[in-house]
Amino acid sequence: MKVAAIQADLVWENKAANLSKFEHFFERLASGTQLVFLPEMFSSGFTMQSEKMAETDDGDTVNWMCQMAQKYNLAITGSIIIKENNQYFNRLFFVSPNGVVSSYDKRHLFRMRQENNYYSAGKENVLIEYNGLKLKPQICYDLRFPVWNRNTQNCDVLYFVANWPERRIEHWRALLKARAIENQCYVIGVNRVGVDGNGINHNGASAIYDALGNCVIESVDKEEILYANLDLEALALYRDNFPAWKDADNFNVL
Repeated sequence: MKVAAIQADLVWENKAANLSKFEHFFERLASGTQLVFLPEMFSSGFTMQSEKMAETDDGDTVNWMCQMAQKYNLAITGSIIIKENNQYFNRLFFVSPNGVVSSYDKRHLFRMRQENNYYSAGKENVLIEYNGLKLKPQICYDLRFPVWNRNTQNCDVLYFVANWPERRIEHWRALLKARAIENQCYVIGVNRVGVDGNGINHNGASAIYDALGNCVIESVDKEEILYANLDLEALALYRDNFPAWKDADNFNVL
């Protein structure tokens, strides 16, 4: 499957400008692209203005994702700010071209930016199946918690949408690679670039790793579309020939 990760400079708390920016990226997508990954809070940047920026599950941005998915005949995933039952969530959506919508709420809230004071934590891991691909979505800070990321459902792709700052980008690189090796699956990390509304710089380093921990592609310091072809036959062969997954420890996440 041909996938694309869009690394973009997000316009701070400006939904219209961000959606317009991503529309231009979609116009330039390579032929045959079946799945597109967008960054964390791609319509606003990583803001704590949850009340101001929140939408609903059937709001403008999710409808926009559905329209783009149908127009370009591909699936789209990324996170936005959602209000539900008087709570706010950093919620990732996965929208297929036939209109099926799945979602995942960020489990680990970044207390160093007080995200836990403005958003509610998710409680469930999610497995998404699309065109024969099994995907496990995660959001930014979730990357630091390997028990939560653990591949217990035989997923093919573990992916992270993020606003990960340049000052800790080597953590990002090391953890993405580690998650690929230990889970024996593709790992995709899509990050933003540019300076956010709090003056924090992001240099991207969006990347795609194969199951052996090899970096297939990475981009730094610029807006760019990253492409990769995910080879499920090669992935299955590697797992068969090196079945470390059979010796994994059993556990439950409370």
